[in-house]
Amino acid sequence: MKSMTGYGKAELEREGQKVTVEIKTINNRYFDFNAKISKTLFYLEDKLRKTVSSKISRGRVDIFINYEDNREKNKNININFDIAGAYVDASRKLADNLNILNDVTSGYLLRTNDVIKIEDREEDLAFIESIVLDCVKLAVKNLDKMRKKEGDNLKKDIIKWVMSIESTLNRVKLRCPVVQENYREKLNVRIKELLNDTQVDESRLLNEVAFFADKSNIDEEITRLNSHLQQFKLIAEEKEPVGRKLDFLIQEFNRESNTICSKANDIEITRMGLELKGDIEKIREQIQNIE
Repeated sequence: MKSMTGYGKAELEREGQKVTVEIKTINNRYFDFNAKISKTLFYLEDKLRKTVSSKISRGRVDIFINYEDNREKNKNININFDIAGAYVDASRKLADNLNILNDVTSGYLLRTNDVIKIEDREEDLAFIESIVLDCVKLAVKNLDKMRKKEGDNLKKDIIKWVMSIESTLNRVKLRCPVVQENYREKLNVRIKELLNDTQVDESRLLNEVAFFADKSNIDEEITRLNSHLQQFKLIAEEKEPVGRKLDFLIQEFNRESNTICSKANDIEITRMGLELKGDIEKIREQIQNIE
């Protein structure tokens, strides 16, 4: 079990190139990826998304990447020999026609427009990609450690509330036979009051009590809720993301507890049903943080 909330950071430096990656995650129903990167790294955005989504199934992910190139800039000098030759030919013709000294040198030509072009050497994009993605994996690994630790804490709290629900549900189960007996006694007393101590027809009294017992019977709800609780504990031990499964199951918890409250027709069971709903709500709030 992992929390959707976490933070991870990593730095890598190779051959004068440094990458710093920070990842922050918060709750979200789906996987929502947001990359804050420089234009020089835009071509990596799709690979960044796939790298992160391979480890994070849902939640909002904000990733910040800073790339620094601290190398001495290497330049490529390209000579346009056609233009240089044209300058030499023109200089020779000029000197011959005007009978003057031809003083064109290679140094002069290098200072002439269009003879040379100085360009930065092409970046090794494969190298940049490798260092960026490696740094992202390290940051995700650090993030995962935090999310796992937070998830363990959430799990402890959730299991505590599950055990509280089990305890309350057992008290509800013990209370059910008492409710039926109390109803029989109250009904018997009420009938005698109305009939002025006339002998009560026991068969009709039993039928009325049986009808009440059937109408207010919550055995099925108790059994289903107990089954959901056991399934919940099993899912909580799974290694894969369980947030969606638990979110669905907690809805079933609510459905059964609502039915228990509405059918019980007993103030004590209603009170215990409200305790159930309180613990269920605490679990629901915690589940919103689980991946």
